[in-house]
Amino acid sequence: MTKKIVITGIGATSPIGGTARESWQALLAGESGARSLEHEWVQELQLPVTFAAEAKVRPDTVLERPVAKRLDPSSQLALVAAKEAFADAGSPEIDPERLGVDFSTGIGGLWTLLDAWDTLRERGPRRVLPMTVPMLMPNAPSAAISMHFQARAYARTVAAACASSTEALVNAYEHLQAGLADVVLAGGSESAIHPLTLAAFSSMQALSRRNDDPATASRPYDIARDGFVMGEGAAVLVVETEEHALARGAKIYAELAGGGVTADSYHITAPEPEGLGASRAVHMALEAAGATPDEVTHINAHATSTPVGDVAEVRALERVFGERVREIPVSATKAAHGHLLGGTGALEAIFTALAVQERQAPPTINVTEQDPDAPLRISGAPMPLGDEPQLAVSNSFGFGGHNAVIAIRSV
Repeated sequence: MTKKIVITGIGATSPIGGTARESWQALLAGESGARSLEHEWVQELQLPVTFAAEAKVRPDTVLERPVAKRLDPSSQLALVAAKEAFADAGSPEIDPERLGVDFSTGIGGLWTLLDAWDTLRERGPRRVLPMTVPMLMPNAPSAAISMHFQARAYARTVAAACASSTEALVNAYEHLQAGLADVVLAGGSESAIHPLTLAAFSSMQALSRRNDDPATASRPYDIARDGFVMGEGAAVLVVETEEHALARGAKIYAELAGGGVTADSYHITAPEPEGLGASRAVHMALEAAGATPDEVTHINAHATSTPVGDVAEVRALERVFGERVREIPVSATKAAHGHLLGGTGALEAIFTALAVQERQAPPTINVTEQDPDAPLRISGAPMPLGDEPQLAVSNSFGFGGHNAVIAIRSV
């Protein structure tokens, strides 16, 4: 029998807020987290892109110093978000063997790795920190969360580029259905705003170059969009079976109703242009939710603000919803918070859960002239969703042809 899986806790540290609620309020207010970078290496290395969306609150100012020193920034962010989410869920008392972690990252401990390489070259092998490998490994955020909360059911890690944390949520849904845990901490984190990644993404023409106006650089569906804005942060959702949540009297934000994961098998960076794999993932998520496309009332789009990617997603949505896609309120929230790579899907899942709970779709900022090839219903202000039951989908797509979609239903 299919179990009902619900969201009972949320936590986030993002470019627009130090908590999930602060991020949500900033999103509704149309704020941007993109700012010029104030690091010496920006000018020293003559980077072509001089801005990004860094976490608004540095995680090492939130965590205890001894804890922060043993964690890469990606793990620091993950632990900050997880602690908020678990507390928000009421710090459930649970057998450690029934508490699981489904986490993700697109890149992992990049800063630790590259700092260690610099140390090795400049100061020799004896000065490389003994904690380097445990800090840089991609499963470090999952391990840090597992150890902090004594989660012993499992601690799993997904690395599926920009689809990572949405795929982690799909995994959490499936693991709860399979009875592997009663409560799961699920999400993703990323801290990869580094000169190497900025140079590399810029080299492949993926980043916006609006150095003179970072706040308006990410502009999904705009005719003048020119690339995404690198973001940083983490987001965690506490998900559990409804039976378990009701038994402990937990508040419930929304239902995690289903998920779908597919692969394009098309190109290492470019999306399949007709949206075949992406549309299948949407259909799978809706099938798992026991729903049809006609029931969907809101879409949180992947919408990175790249010329090719935005249109490919529109083609996928047209395959699923037909002409009705022009009527469904669509939010492209990366315009505000940038692209958190492996952490972005979980952040957008939180925004989607709050959207169906509060009956309002967050705005898509920075669109001054909408691309006629993307005829979606977007708005620069929050859009009311109505009093009727809500069903939303949240899309994430990543390099390598990874597609992950979740369905979230109001309760």
